Amino acid sequence: MKTNAARLLDTLGITYELRDYEVDENDLTAETVARKVGMPAEQVFKTLVCRGDKHGVCLAVVPGDQELDLKALARLSSNRSIDTVALKEVQPLTGYIRGGVTALAGKKDYPVFVDETLELFDTVSVSAGVRGTQIILAPADYVRAVKATLGPIARPR
Repeated sequence: MKTNAARLLDTLGITYELRDYEVDENDLTAETVARKVGMPAEQVFKTLVCRGDKHGVCLAVVPGDQELDLKALARLSSNRSIDTVALKEVQPLTGYIRGGVTALAGKKDYPVFVDETLELFDTVSVSAGVRGTQIILAPADYVRAVKATLGPIARPR
């Protein structure tokens, strides 16, 4: 199924692969998604919706086997403090539901901050904008498509 995220990549002439997987509503973790799409969790990047005290909403993209370092994101985004938004705010802000959030073709263009480990891989996986489908693409193409800022924003759990 073509999603808005895939259509955006088509428009930009970016090569990608769509990889579908069976969704378990009770387990939407990136580690589970990684196993289902046959990739290591560190190559499957999850997108978190955050809000800073100075610059408002932004998206943080971190490896599936790590957690977001809020202090590092605050520094990189020029905020004094930042936190993830409440789950009830995710869909109104992005147009995407939990487990399907992506920085590609969202409801609004928010600043995107991606953990620099993205560049370690030939390909990475990100949500296609729906539960049950991942987009596999080159990291540089992803960064270009979302106009991301790279930095160290993840830390081991």
